[in-house]
Amino acid sequence: MEVQFCRIVSALRLFFSFSSLQSLFWCHWAMVRKKGSLILCGAFLFVAWNALLLLFLWGRPPIGRLGEGGGAEPGAGEEWGGGKAKVGGANGLAGEVIRLAEEVESELETQKKLLKQIQSHRELWEQWKELGKRESEDTKDEKNIEELNKPQQIPAVPRSHKTIDDTKTVIEKQEVLMVTPPRLVMKEQEPEQEKKKMVENEVDRTKPSPQIIIPILVIACDRVTVKRSLDKLIQYRPSAELYPIIVSQDCGHADTARVIGSYGSQITHISQPDLADIPVRPDHRKFQGYYKIARHYRWALNQVFNVFAYSTVVIVEDDLEVAPDFFEYFRALYPILRSDPTLWCVSAWNDNGRDGLVNPGMADLLYRTDFFPGLGWMLLKEVWAELEPKWPKAFWDDWMRHPEQRKDRSCIRPEISRTITFGRKGVSLGQYFDQYLRYIKLNTEFVPFTKADLSYLVKEKYDETFEKEVYSAPLVKVEELQQGGSLKGSGPFRVQYSSRDSFKVLARNLGVMDDLKSGVPRAGYRGVVSFISRGRRIYLAPPEGWTKYDTSWS
Repeated sequence: MEVQFCRIVSALRLFFSFSSLQSLFWCHWAMVRKKGSLILCGAFLFVAWNALLLLFLWGRPPIGRLGEGGGAEPGAGEEWGGGKAKVGGANGLAGEVIRLAEEVESELETQKKLLKQIQSHRELWEQWKELGKRESEDTKDEKNIEELNKPQQIPAVPRSHKTIDDTKTVIEKQEVLMVTPPRLVMKEQEPEQEKKKMVENEVDRTKPSPQIIIPILVIACDRVTVKRSLDKLIQYRPSAELYPIIVSQDCGHADTARVIGSYGSQITHISQPDLADIPVRPDHRKFQGYYKIARHYRWALNQVFNVFAYSTVVIVEDDLEVAPDFFEYFRALYPILRSDPTLWCVSAWNDNGRDGLVNPGMADLLYRTDFFPGLGWMLLKEVWAELEPKWPKAFWDDWMRHPEQRKDRSCIRPEISRTITFGRKGVSLGQYFDQYLRYIKLNTEFVPFTKADLSYLVKEKYDETFEKEVYSAPLVKVEELQQGGSLKGSGPFRVQYSSRDSFKVLARNLGVMDDLKSGVPRAGYRGVVSFISRGRRIYLAPPEGWTKYDTSWS
């Protein structure tokens, strides 16, 4: 019987221990899961129930060693000596307690297994707890930041305003200052710093690179007058190292070769080796010269980029004369060409650069143009790598103006040309020379472009300013601009065209070139042609809201 009661006591102690552990666990679970008062209340009730059960059992009379008197302790026989009925009642109670203890022990084993399973997920609960702690700290930090960012009224260091008079009195005055916390000052300065950084980036994009080598490729054939072109190039060249001149000769013309050779080490003379005629269809026999020019260009550009291994080149032809700031112009614009993916060339030529159509007082004015000008132009090696595999057999310049090659990219051109052509004789048989080319004005004023801020030519800036200037100009009729017209004022003014035919009529009346290539007018940008007419700036422009060129306008 003593063993049984010891078993009862052990079971009850074990039960109490597991109940306490379980209660503590569920309290911990409540904190981790943040379920609030409901779970805490349940844990409290569980502990209270176990405590009441133990109090009930321990409140019964103690059951000690059973002797003859039936008492629990020596001398207690009087209390328990009331006969066998009482002993039987005690035995019945003991049996009930034993049964209860066995059930409790079985239940505790089940709960023990459950607790072990839950304990196996301890790491996950700890992670949840840590996450909750971090969220709480982040919330607290945000509140602290908000408090810090509020301007605080704090007493400044006392300033001593000392007034010294005959009585040697000194008046101390303490001021109260509104002080902005350093963190807020930094946040306020961030936009300014970002703006400054953007400006610096724009400057870097447009800042000339003094060490880049820019070779000049002269395309020559059978003109001994190439001497005029070479003389000016060498005269204005600031450095033979930074601007090496490569003359590539086709045709095998001996007299021209002797002229080129006379410059010795001042230039590099290379010769296109394939002088054979190119097979063409019968109706293109008269265009044999255009086929040979395309072949020559391909060979010469491959020499510059693949043999000499330069990264860029300026291409001129043997009948071009350059301006005094020709080299300065290309060096200043190289960084923009390199950094702006919406550009694919820089040209020294203005198709509408005739005297009277340009402003002679604005030699430093530059434009973006969607029309490939040629006639003294800069090309990057990366662009050549794109063009070379599909280079045309003839008419390479018109091919460059196709949308498939241009890909919505633009070139830079000047208000006043940095090249002029003196070669009336050529494969075009003077097609435009007498009517347009001979009247092109060559710049004579040296403009220090490398010291100028040319970031306005970057597309994002240029487009916004350009469209604002064009479409804020008063809309007028062409008759008002002609001699005897009633229009007054110095401009600018806008003349609007709405179709291919209306553009051609207006262009002829205003004296600018009227042809279009794949819908793009010469010197045009976003459909707008800018020029001077009778001393006033004119924009020949499509309606506002223009989106793209119509390739059928050709």
